[in-house]
Amino acid sequence: MKVLVTHFSPDLDAIAGIWLVKRFWKGWRKAEVRFVAAGETYKNQPVDSNPEVLHVDTGLGRFDHHQTDEDVCATQKVLQNLRTIPGINRSKDINNEVLERLVAVVNDIDHFREVYFPNPTADFYDLGLVAQLDGWKLLYPDSDQKMVDLGLTCLDGIYKQFQNKVWAEKLLKEEGIEFEIRWGKAIGIETSNDEIVHTGQKQGYVLVVRK
Repeated sequence: MKVLVTHFSPDLDAIAGIWLVKRFWKGWRKAEVRFVAAGETYKNQPVDSNPEVLHVDTGLGRFDHHQTDEDVCATQKVLQNLRTIPGINRSKDINNEVLERLVAVVNDIDHFREVYFPNPTADFYDLGLVAQLDGWKLLYPDSDQKMVDLGLTCLDGIYKQFQNKVWAEKLLKEEGIEFEIRWGKAIGIETSNDEIVHTGQKQGYVLVVRK
């Protein structure tokens, strides 16, 4: 039986690291999740001594970062490792800009850099996954497994949206046709990607025409 181990009251980094393993590492999708005190290991075994047991964000092993001062998080270490595993390292699913950007956000949050985000006290941040995790900790203080399960489902949706966003950015840059209207710069494009309109408007186009 494969086991993923993380700390009690798991944060975004712990859950995102587990998500990467379950979604992209063959044979680990059905791995059970176990919880230990921060820094501890499963059944007090030496970390990384059992190939069927992976410690994420705890244990001071290969998928922990608390033993270093580097600007890195557990999720980044998982992604870096996945990209070295034969059979996985050549996959487009693991070698893409989408995961790189998603994991970079996890690292920023794990190092508390969200306090430097634009307008950091704005209410819209409280509709994001980090705020949800904080709320779930209050709602389900004795159910770490429930928090992981909910977090994994949310990350599935976030990853899909990230894919659409990056795809939309690429389409706008490479295939969009810019033109001027009386109110400013506009762009037209033929695509099935619904995200193209939102992304284009966020980039400053006053009108985005999608066919």
